[in-house]
Amino acid sequence: MTSYCEYPTPSSPLASRAGPRQWAGLAVLALPTLLLGLDVTLLYLAFPALAADLKPDSAQALWIMDIYGFFISGFLITMGTLGDRIGRRKLLMLGAAGFALASLLAAFASTATQLIVARALLGFTGAALMPSTLALISNLFREPSQRALAIGIWATMFALGMAAGPLVGGVLLDHFWWGSAFLVALPVVAVLWLCAPWLLPEYRDESSGRLDPGSVALSLLALLPLIYGVKHFARHGLDWQGVIALLIGALGLLLFIKRQRRLADPLLDLSLFRGRSFTAALLILLVGLMGVGGAMLLVTQYLQLVSGLSPRVAGAWMGPPALAMLVAAISAPLLTRRFPVGRVVTGALLFSVLGYLMLAWVDAEARTIQVVSGFALIYLGLGAIAALGTDLVVAAAPTGKAGSAASLSETVQELGVALGVAILGSLSGSLYRICATEQLGALSTAVNESLWQAVSVADQLPAGVLEQAREIFTQSLNLTALITAVGIGLLAMVPVITLRGGH
Repeated sequence: MTSYCEYPTPSSPLASRAGPRQWAGLAVLALPTLLLGLDVTLLYLAFPALAADLKPDSAQALWIMDIYGFFISGFLITMGTLGDRIGRRKLLMLGAAGFALASLLAAFASTATQLIVARALLGFTGAALMPSTLALISNLFREPSQRALAIGIWATMFALGMAAGPLVGGVLLDHFWWGSAFLVALPVVAVLWLCAPWLLPEYRDESSGRLDPGSVALSLLALLPLIYGVKHFARHGLDWQGVIALLIGALGLLLFIKRQRRLADPLLDLSLFRGRSFTAALLILLVGLMGVGGAMLLVTQYLQLVSGLSPRVAGAWMGPPALAMLVAAISAPLLTRRFPVGRVVTGALLFSVLGYLMLAWVDAEARTIQVVSGFALIYLGLGAIAALGTDLVVAAAPTGKAGSAASLSETVQELGVALGVAILGSLSGSLYRICATEQLGALSTAVNESLWQAVSVADQLPAGVLEQAREIFTQSLNLTALITAVGIGLLAMVPVITLRGGH
C-alpha cells in the first residue's frame, strides 16, 4: 500500500512516542469536536427566540432541529473514506471552512427555509470534521497507550461542548440576537486554519482509487431512511410512514453491502468486521450509546417537567456528568496499562448499570442532585467506552483505512443515540400513557398523552392532577431505567468474552 504522510512511519524510532508538537496538534483537533458539541445545545437554547422571529410551522420546526443530524449521519462514511483519499488535513480544513460559511448563513437567515438549508449544510460539512480529526489522531500518536489517551481526551470534547453550551448560549442570548449562537464557529475555525498547517500532518492513501458514486448514493439510501424511520418512530410511534422508511433503508443497506463486496476499492472495507475486537467495540458503542440517548432524553425531561428547572438551569446541571465523562475518558486508557482492556470496559459498563439503578429508584420528590448523580455515573461509563471503544475501532484498521473506520465508529454512535431516544423514549411514553389512563381515567386527553402536554394545560386541570402526572412520568422513568440497567448489565459480559488479551 502506497501512502503519503508528513510524519515518520511507525517503523521509525522517531515515531514511537509523541512529543509536544503532537500534543499541541491534539489541542487543534479538539476544536472541531468541541464546536460540534456546542452547536447541539446552543440551538436548543436559541430555538424559542428564532421561532418567534422566523415563525416556522410545525414541519419546518422539526426540520430545523433534525436535518443537521440526518446529513451528518448520512455523510460520515463517505467523508471518512474521502479523507483517506484526498488528504485528511485537507478535508478537515475544507470542512471547517464550509462549516463557518454555513454558520454565517444560519446566523443571518431571514426565513425558516433558509435556516433549514443552512442547517443541512452544517450537517454536510460537519460530517467532514469528525472522522478527519479522529483519523489524524492515529497519525499523530503511533504508540498505542498514547493514542488511547489522546482519543480519550478527544472523546470528551463533544460532551464538554454540550455542557458549556448553556453557559455560552446564555451570555450570547442575553446580549445579542439568536443568530449570534451560530457565530461561535467563526473564531474556532479561524484558530484551526491558522494552526492546522503547522501542527497537523497530512496523510492520504496514494493507492486508493476514485470515490465510487454508486456506493455514496447507496450509503445515503441506507442511512437517511433508517435514521428518518427511527426518529419518526420516536415521535409518532410505529406507523406506515416509519415502516416504509425503515424498509427502504434496509433495502439500501443490502444493496450497499452487495456493492462493497464486488468492488476492489470499496467505500467501506467489510473485511474490517472480521476482527473480533473491531466488531465487539462497535456493538458496545451502539448499545452503550442507546442507553445514554434514552437516559439523556428522560433525565432532561425530569429536570424540567418534574423538578421545574428552566432549560438553562437544567443544561447547567449537565456539567457534573460531563466532568465525570472527562475523568473516565482520560483514566480508562491509563487503567489499560495495568489491566486487560476487556475488564476495564466491563467495569465502566457496571458503573453505568449503577447509574441506571439510581434512576430506577428516584421519585417525584427526589432532589436534583440525586438524579444528576445517577446520570453522572452513566456518563462515567460512557467516557470509558467512548474512549476505549473508539480506540479499538481505529487501532483495528490499517493505516490507510483509519478514516473509514473512524467514520464507522461515529456513525454507530450517532445511530445509537437516535435508537436510544426512539426505543427508550417510546417505551417510557407507552408506560406513561398506560398508567395515566388507568390512574386518571378520561380526565384529559392531554394529561393521558404525555407530561409535556399535561404541563401545557396545567392551568385548566383540577388541583393535584399535575402532581399525579409527574408521579406517573417518574414511574415510567423508573421502569425504563430498570430495563436499561438489565440490558447494559448483559452487555457488560461482551468485553470479558471478546476482548480477552492485551492491555
